[in-house]
Amino acid sequence: MAKSYKEAGVNISLANQIVKEIKPLVKKTFTPGVISDIGSFGGLFSLVKEKYDEPVLVSGTDGVGTKLKIAFQLDKHDTVGIDLVAMSVNDIITCGAKPLFFLDYISTGNLEKEKTISLIKGIVEGCKIAGCALLGGETAEMPDFYPPGEYDLAGFAVGIVDKKNLINGENITEGDKVIGLTSSGLHSNGFSLVRRALLDNEKYQMDDRIDCLQTTLGEELLKPTKIYVKTILDLMKKFEISGIAHITGGGIIENIPRILPEGLSVEINSGNWQKPSIFSLIQKEGNIAEQEMYRTFNMGIGMVLIVSDSEAEKILEELESMNCETYVIGQVIKGNKETIVK
Repeated sequence: MAKSYKEAGVNISLANQIVKEIKPLVKKTFTPGVISDIGSFGGLFSLVKEKYDEPVLVSGTDGVGTKLKIAFQLDKHDTVGIDLVAMSVNDIITCGAKPLFFLDYISTGNLEKEKTISLIKGIVEGCKIAGCALLGGETAEMPDFYPPGEYDLAGFAVGIVDKKNLINGENITEGDKVIGLTSSGLHSNGFSLVRRALLDNEKYQMDDRIDCLQTTLGEELLKPTKIYVKTILDLMKKFEISGIAHITGGGIIENIPRILPEGLSVEINSGNWQKPSIFSLIQKEGNIAEQEMYRTFNMGIGMVLIVSDSEAEKILEELESMNCETYVIGQVIKGNKETIVK
């Protein structure tokens, strides 16, 4: 019979020790609006320094999905923290919102100090890239709930935008150009299909070096999701963007229609950009139809901008000056809010 919480599987002293060690890391993300410290019951953020006529708060929440199983297999846990931040901040930037702060939730069966600190280091790195504060979080130790060595992650971001600058797709018109910002690879979606295609029946091992990838399979699968926040915020200072779509679960086919007004569709020219080799490998080994690939994966395009035809060339030049690889991948046409891939 367990006589203490620790004997029952929950180590409060270790959790407190981890909080103490991560405080200096987390403080590196603090921005002027942060007015609380790690360990409080609630994270406090003041909007006094944010100058907006009609401020609108934009929130987003997400996880990393079964990409975590790759991290478990490789025992590498720093990059999935970047993924966690990216999935939420990339969502809220589609509205034109600057991320203000982020909160994380880590749950595991048994707390492991080094693994937990590695996860938080990744989250801190993601927040620094996005320019937002890691305002707080929760680490839950739940004995018998997860298999040994496994955990789950969730995150929550809040951003701000002036109402007059809100991007919601209502200004999209026929003839607008669709610009694709390249991804770093799979990002954090489609991994249940990836594992079936590449790892079932031991087709490949994580340390297999695959010529077309120029890296090991494990390194390719764990590449962190790109964070597009600073690129888009800088672009918004100079140009009007009619619509932005984050290409996540549902791929290119399902995500772009979410921002289209009634009566419009987009036509995507699939030959306009070079697809990363990981996608052709997955398609071949999984015998996956082309349409299913575009409905599941980003296919090398992590974020889509819809802009006026007259501004497209200047925007491409600006993005190139930021060292952001981009392509015109399609155009807006009349239709029923769908993505047509050719």
